[in-house]
Amino acid sequence: MSTSFPSRKPEVTLSLTLSPGPTPLEALKPEERGIRLIQLLLTCAKHTSSGNLHRADECLRQISLLASVSGDSMQRLSARFASALAIRLVKRWPGLHKALSYTQLPKQELDQAKPLFGRAFPYLGFSYAIIARTLVKAMMGERVIHLVDLGSGDGNLWIPLLRSFSCSPGGPPHLKVTCLNANKTVLEKLGPMLVKEAEALGMPFQFNPLNVSLRELTLDMLKIRSGEALACISILSLHTLLAEDDRVDAHFGHNKINGIKDSKQMFMFLSMIRSVSPKLLLLVEKEADHNLNRLVDRFVEGLHYYSAVFDSIDATLGAMSSGERHVLEEMFGKEIENIVACEGLERQERHERYGRWMVRFGQAGFKPVRIWYDSMEDAKQMVEAYGRDGYKIVNEKASLMICWHDRPLYAVSAWTC
Repeated sequence: MSTSFPSRKPEVTLSLTLSPGPTPLEALKPEERGIRLIQLLLTCAKHTSSGNLHRADECLRQISLLASVSGDSMQRLSARFASALAIRLVKRWPGLHKALSYTQLPKQELDQAKPLFGRAFPYLGFSYAIIARTLVKAMMGERVIHLVDLGSGDGNLWIPLLRSFSCSPGGPPHLKVTCLNANKTVLEKLGPMLVKEAEALGMPFQFNPLNVSLRELTLDMLKIRSGEALACISILSLHTLLAEDDRVDAHFGHNKINGIKDSKQMFMFLSMIRSVSPKLLLLVEKEADHNLNRLVDRFVEGLHYYSAVFDSIDATLGAMSSGERHVLEEMFGKEIENIVACEGLERQERHERYGRWMVRFGQAGFKPVRIWYDSMEDAKQMVEAYGRDGYKIVNEKASLMICWHDRPLYAVSAWTC
């Protein structure tokens, strides 16, 4: 299906929905089709960036004959990136874009993707196990521990962590968990779950919910008390603080250190956290570079990154229904849309590689901590226990990279003052 927007000369036609129907081009071999799709996507990104609507639309028309949300991984990936390019083009007409946005997948269906992600892939599971081991080791001997969850709100992280602390030598410590999340429902679900678990373990426990975003967080909200051993945990959240008005950057230029754009919001946040001297700040982020000014640059980076993600989805397909896969890929599609179709403060999916995080944390006075206390044999056993080929954990520059076929997708790191 396509939507036409008539205007005064010339007429502009935008292909907004990719046709999954059969065409003669489907006779192409998968490898040939994949190469052709990549060529068309990159060409379309260039035309979209330069504002050449006619040529961008022609690329989208050709992509629609080859891509499909129900095809192989390259076809499905292409469908998501083509949709993001089309949305970027439609945003030139705010009224048209707003009207079309009414048909988007309801938010409650997108929320279903999060538990599916945890069940289907080991990325977060590996990260949680690494975080739990690191925290328990670092907090050994502490009697009052305060852990701050900077946006995760995932019981799959916290329940095993509570159980690990309950087995501490000398008995369980007094554990205080502060969890911030802009979604109040997440906090209302997590709080009672953790209180119930702590009671069953006989652990002194306190839960402090904060219904705010990272940008709204202030030091007073954390209610940090003297004598607490403090640690902060950010799971795929901190990169959102890199969002800024790129037009100001383009017009006035921007201070750069080692080629990395200065981010006032990020520096202020990290400085605020450092001011309370946490024993650890644990970070999990995508190992990708989507915080680039030029659309074409981040389009290429995004295409490379999410191709590995979609390949790993196919490897896990046996454990998922087609409906579950669609919901999961819709979540990734929203990330792709934000990377490609959005600018300024609206573009929040600004993932950066670990090397850039090293510079940012160093500027704020943090030092990296080697987080793997045991041999890499433990990492191998963790991967084997998951029971799927293709995944591995690599120790690199004081961080742990979670890889799919040697392609780093997530980085886990720890920092101290």
